[in-house]
Amino acid sequence: MTTYSRPRQFRPRIMGIVNVTPDSFSDGGQFSGAQEAIAYGLRLLEEGADILDIGGESTRPGAEEVPVEQERSRVLPVIEALASKTSVPISIDSRKPDVAEAAVHAGASIWNDVSALTFDPSSLETAARLNCEIVLMHAKGSPATMQNDPFYDDVVSEVISFLRERLKACHEAGIKKNRLIADPGIGFGKNLDHNVALLANLSGFEPLGVPLLVGASRKRFIAALDQEGPGESPDRGPGQTRLGGSIAAAIIAAAANAAIVRVHDVAATRQALNVFSAVKAGGALTPEEDMC
Repeated sequence: MTTYSRPRQFRPRIMGIVNVTPDSFSDGGQFSGAQEAIAYGLRLLEEGADILDIGGESTRPGAEEVPVEQERSRVLPVIEALASKTSVPISIDSRKPDVAEAAVHAGASIWNDVSALTFDPSSLETAARLNCEIVLMHAKGSPATMQNDPFYDDVVSEVISFLRERLKACHEAGIKKNRLIADPGIGFGKNLDHNVALLANLSGFEPLGVPLLVGASRKRFIAALDQEGPGESPDRGPGQTRLGGSIAAAIIAAAANAAIVRVHDVAATRQALNVFSAVKAGGALTPEEDMC
């Protein structure tokens, strides 16, 4: 007897965003309490998140730095609770080595650093000692200043060059390459043209030899590309008006073989990626012997 099965699907892992902050650009304050953030993280797992990214400091354009103790007090209870309830990897979204170290001890296994381990002089040494996965992201300037007229001669080559240098610095610090992930930093010190150029040239990051993470979810460039859209209002924020563009960016990342997409809208992104990956795999039913 012959049965049929779908080809195995390959898609990026979905990193679900949990902001434990009062001022994040998309959902600031919505999950700022530990219990609300824990419940939201569990909901993202039900929707299909493969990784949970927990952040206690907003890195939106114009954001100011949060003290270490305040950041730790926001994220540690959430990480501890989620780590006790799931085996899904938990990421700490922080620039600060003290926060990252406490988060790893609390149950995180990924350090997602928007400064690519440049924010603090001890970041490289801490990362080498923690022996966790590290996301190195490109950002031009700090969150407070990064959107003040960013300029590049060639944004793609300059971002790749920066990440190559950070990979070299990690190697020299004793951090193994198989623990490193690169992120071009969509929206971090880039204007509309820069963001579009990076998305159009994601395949150019493959020679770095490490997995690629793409985080374009709900970012401003999506609204800028949709001038005919309804726009945002008090009852219609980025989560509603930028969903289509966010999914499009995730599909673009998947087509370029990105390993991870960092998103707010897990369920919708998962569905889109599953359809994309099934079609990419060929879509046809494959006969196989029924051994029952």
